[in-house]
Amino acid sequence: MTRRSSTARALLACGTVAATAAAVALTGASSAGAAQDAAAAAPTTVSPAGDHFAATLSGDATFTAGSVTVTCTVSTSVPTDPAGTDANNQIPAAPGNTNADGPVASTINPPTYSSCSSSLPGVSVTVTTSGTWGVSMQHGDPVGATLTIPQGGFLLETSGLASCTVTAAPDGDAPVAATWTNGEPSQLDFTDAEVPVTVEGGFGCPTSSEVSVFNAVYEVTDVTDPAAQITVTG
Repeated sequence: MTRRSSTARALLACGTVAATAAAVALTGASSAGAAQDAAAAAPTTVSPAGDHFAATLSGDATFTAGSVTVTCTVSTSVPTDPAGTDANNQIPAAPGNTNADGPVASTINPPTYSSCSSSLPGVSVTVTTSGTWGVSMQHGDPVGATLTIPQGGFLLETSGLASCTVTAAPDGDAPVAATWTNGEPSQLDFTDAEVPVTVEGGFGCPTSSEVSVFNAVYEVTDVTDPAAQITVTG
């Protein structure tokens, strides 16, 4: 479990992967989700097979629940042992990196979130992520991606003038839709992705919110071979 905190105007905006109602939640049902459904049977290959990868936030990640927004400027998901046997943040070895009938999936370490601030003044924000997260890629136009947050795998807490607790994926694993763009580096883009959340707390907490809207762009790089690019093809 990774715990990161920061102080500032606070509450929710993953970043995040992430990390969600101010919780980092990346779940999905946006146009990217529709694109994935339409291309569900298309073949997909993720390369280079067997390589480890890292995802690093580019710009800000925002999580919005009700009238409250949390902004984080630092978020990463990295392999813990890229030279060893840790299967998280690793493209499946061949032939598992190719699926003739649909997406290619990997498990990832939970993204960390830090340097966070809130639209509520006088509040400190702490984001904790845990469990095994997942990501899958589906070739298409555009290339679709799904980030899966495990049940309760994202927790956002505020303290100060408002004490709130935001839990993403409270009732089970939550899929979050994104789009993928091959490049140098390739990018994973979450645009107005919705994540189910529960919000607890008193004055200033958006306790009636059941979803958090997540926006973030992650650059995905090859850790095993920094000169290579992570690509999704048909």
